[in-house]
Order: sequence, then structure tokens, then C-alpha cells
Amino acid sequence: MKNIRNFSIIAHIDHGKSTLSDRLIQTTDLVSERDFKDQMLDSMDIERERGITIKSQTICLPYTAEDGKLYSLNLIDTPGHVDFSYEVSRALASCEGALLLIDASQGVEAQTIANMYLAVDHDLEIIPIINKIDLPSAEIEMVREQIEDDLGLDSSTAILCSAKNGTGVPEILEAIVNKLPPPTGDPDAPLQALIFDSNYDPYRGTIIYFRVVQGNLRPGDEIMFMSNKARYIVEEVGIFQIIRVPQKKLSAGQVGYVIAGIKTVSDTKCGDTITLKKNPCANPLPGFKETKPVVFSSIYPVSTDDYPELVTAMEKLKLNDASLVFQKDSSAALGFGFRCGFLGLLHLEVVQERLEREYDLSLIITAPSVEYEIEMTDETVVMIDNPALYPEPGKIAKTREPYIKASIIVPDKYMGPVMSLALERRGINTDYQYFSSNRMEMVFELPLAEVVYDFYDKLKTVTQGYGSFDYEMLNYRDSDLVRVDILVNGDRVDALSQLVHKDNAVSRARFACEKLKDEIPRQMFKIAIQGAIGAQIIARSTISAYRKDVTAKCYGGDITRKRKLLEKQKKGKKRMKMVGDVMIPQSAFLAVLKSKD
Repeated sequence: MKNIRNFSIIAHIDHGKSTLSDRLIQTTDLVSERDFKDQMLDSMDIERERGITIKSQTICLPYTAEDGKLYSLNLIDTPGHVDFSYEVSRALASCEGALLLIDASQGVEAQTIANMYLAVDHDLEIIPIINKIDLPSAEIEMVREQIEDDLGLDSSTAILCSAKNGTGVPEILEAIVNKLPPPTGDPDAPLQALIFDSNYDPYRGTIIYFRVVQGNLRPGDEIMFMSNKARYIVEEVGIFQIIRVPQKKLSAGQVGYVIAGIKTVSDTKCGDTITLKKNPCANPLPGFKETKPVVFSSIYPVSTDDYPELVTAMEKLKLNDASLVFQKDSSAALGFGFRCGFLGLLHLEVVQERLEREYDLSLIITAPSVEYEIEMTDETVVMIDNPALYPEPGKIAKTREPYIKASIIVPDKYMGPVMSLALERRGINTDYQYFSSNRMEMVFELPLAEVVYDFYDKLKTVTQGYGSFDYEMLNYRDSDLVRVDILVNGDRVDALSQLVHKDNAVSRARFACEKLKDEIPRQMFKIAIQGAIGAQIIARSTISAYRKDVTAKCYGGDITRKRKLLEKQKKGKKRMKMVGDVMIPQSAFLAVLKSKD
């Protein structure tokens, strides 16, 4: 155990985590030059296309230190985006130390601070690393000051490196061996292992990623999950070295995988404890905090026949994404589906894209909303995240919406645009402070519903990409809420209903009507698209009818002949409108979600 080190790489988005893990893989000669490719640990297509890490990945690096000893380094590469911070907290639970990466040109940013606090909560040893020192805009001394002032770490221990060209990587490997503590645990105690991730393989069943805290595990052992007492016989245990490498046993302190022919997807839970059936441990490990979803949206299959496939896909995706929360839901317009909770809008996009790619489904996603607190006239309080469940206005005494404390770190020249953006979204500026001569932190209290929509994209635009944004939940505050319904040809489309603040209701309804007007195909009769609050219509646009030229066969003659034909056509259109159903294409549902720009 003295020769094992378990560590994570944590940082803000784009500070070079995946590139550094590439260099560590190359330096330890784990992969031949021929098989090597950039972003080695980003295995999903969607990660490589977007250039972001979504799943934390584990890999065991064999390293011979300067003192001649062979060490086994378990590296866990983590995502940087705020929507995937739950992945980071789970990865940190199986480590003793963390490399905190800071970009030499950008300095300390919002997620750098947030991830450092996560590492401190887990009592990890932190090694600060200043990356991208080869950039012409690198300001190493400024970053050293920020490490001292903002993070409270000793900047003299910071290692300078460039993950792109490999400078400083040998020093990092030595620091991992010398500064990070080895794992603790008794190999002879009863088995106690923590599940921190899992994956579904169509041939082998569920593959569990776990960290052995006490005891050891061999093929042939009968294991038991402590949460549901499910039992399985172990077929294979092993470590990750890009591919799965089977081992004779895994003992205390090691990170690896176990395959035990687990076909029941719901048996495996993140944060559960694995122990041996014959010699169980006394207590389960504490596991992880439950995630709190902040954005809610419903997912429906385009064809109702695909519902069983969607059920299976959601269960398999839940294995691989522990922060996804869902329950069954149904809609008059769209049939059966799921009401899902996400950690943010990027998380929603990624889940949608993974369901479409990995499970070959066509989906419709409803407008995202947050969870509101509604006090009824009989003094009961209900929590509502779905506009379809919004009670009658006469029964509501008060509505409250969630507020967040948003911390925005920007160069001070963008202070004006950021201020006007936040005030536009009903924000209150509570505090601002300077980190250095030209970098400042602005703190706002904002309604979460205003942030969910497209706030982060707008912030990136007004700060030319230099703004970094992090938030934490505050509380619920009184708000004036209304439900905006969209009527197509007089029928309410429940998947397009939205809960919005009264001040924004008219603009949001007009925007939805205009978008639908562009997306819904024309018919032989006029189609009215209306936005309504209760019985009051607040916005409307009309799709004009095709007009067949019924008078084409009338050459000359009296005008009354033409009029008679036109009247006949008008009656026919009226009859058609009474029975005419309007098909709403999938693109229309998505168009309403997109922002005005």
C-alpha cells in the first residue's frame, strides 16, 4: 500500500486537465506512440466534439520514481464545468490528494475556487500547478499572488508546467509520489468498498467502478450490496489501463472495476458499499450527498411506440450519470415520458444528445423550468416544477421562486455589460471586490429561473469569453408567477406551457407565438396561435391559409358567379377548420426553447 497513490486533477474549464493526463500517460509509457491520441481519457464522441470532459475517468499509471521504487498511480480525470461538479465530488471521494491546475494567463477562476473547497471538504492534500507557462500572455507572478490571496495555499510549492509540450511533467510525478499520502486501510479486515461509478456493457452486464477501503476482493467471492442486500458471484476484478486489465485480487487502497454478471440495472447505486456475503463489514461507508436537481424538463419519445426503449435507456444512463433524477410523466399531447431533474442546461443538452446517439431515440424536450413553492389559501405548501400541475389562480395565496447567489469573476472593463445583464434578469448586486488591479468578483442575487434560460451564454458573449460564473442556492422568495399557455387552433398544447414572472409573460408568449408561426406548416384554413394567461389572451400570431383558385374556370360573365364559388369555398374551409387537427412538428418544440438570438 505504501506504493499506491490515488489522486485527481481538478480545475476550471479549459485549464488543461485532459492535456495533463495525456502527458502523464505518455511519460509513464502506458500507451505506445502509435496508439496514442489527444484527449485519451475522453472516450465519448460528444466529449471529443465539444472539447469538454463530461465523465470522470480512471486510469492506473505504473511509475518508477527517482528512488528506484515502482509506484502505482491511480489518476482520476474530472470535468471542469459547474453542471458536472457532482462527478468531481464523487471522484474526490476515492482519492487522498488532488492536483489543482491553474491557467497561467487566466488565473484563479470561479470553478477553481469551488473545486478547491470540494477537495478541502474531503481532507485531500492539494498540490497547486501553474499550467500553460509557454503562452505569451502567461503572468506567473500574478497567478502566484492569486494562489496565496484567493486560495490560501503556499505558492512557493506551486509547480510550473506546460501540459502541451511536457515541461514540468516529471516534477509533477515526483511531487505525487513524495507529497501525497498513501491510502490507509487494513487488507485483512472484512471487505468494505465504495462504488463511485458504473457502466453498462451489453455482453458482461453492469461494470462497477469502485475503491477498496478495507479488505480485499478476488474472482469467485460472493459479494453483497449493503443498500439492497443483492448478491452476486465475482467473475473478474481488475484495474484500468485505457483497457480493462484483469487482476488476481484487489486489496485495500486500490481503485478498479468488478464484473459479477449484474443484469438488474437498478441494483447498482452510486455511493453504495460492497462487502462479502460470508464475512460482511459492520457498517456501510457514508457514500455521497444526494444531488439536488435545479432544472426540470420532460422528455417524450417522438413516436409513442418507442416508450419501452426510452425506459430501458433511462435506466442504463442513470448507471453512468448518477446526478440524473427522473420519474414517469404523461401528457395529453405527447403521451408517456419522463419528468427529469438536471444540474443545469448543459447537463440537459448532454443527456438529450446521449439518449439520441447511444440509444438511437428521437425525443421531444419541454421548456425547462425550476421548482417553485406555492402556498395555497388553505395554508398548505406545494412544490411544483411542472407547469401542467400549476393550481387554479383562485386557490393560490402566495408563490415563491428559488434565488441563487451568483459569483461572476471578470476583468473590470466588462463591469458595465455584466451589471446591465444581471439587472435585466431581476438581479440584485450585493457585493463586489477586486482580486487584483484589473480582475474583480461581482456577487448578485438572481432568480434561478432567469439563469436557467440562457444567462451563461449571454455572459460569455458580453465578456468575450473571459467571464466565469459559479452559483449556490440561497432560498425561496415571494414572486408574482403566472402560467403562460400556448393555444394552437384553440387547443392548449401542454408541452409548451411555461411558468414565468408576470413582467416577462407578454414577451415570452409573443416570442413563442412567433417561433411557432415559422415552424408550423400552412394548411387549407387559417391557424391561430395564441398565448394566454387563464382565459386572457396576451399574444397572437396567425398562419394564413393556402388559397386555391376556385374561380379559375370562370371566364368572364357576371361577378356573382365568382362570388358564389368563393362563398362555397368559405363554407368548406369553415367546416374543415372545425374538424381540422394541426400537426406540430418536433422542431417547433425545440424552437420555443431557443433564445431570441
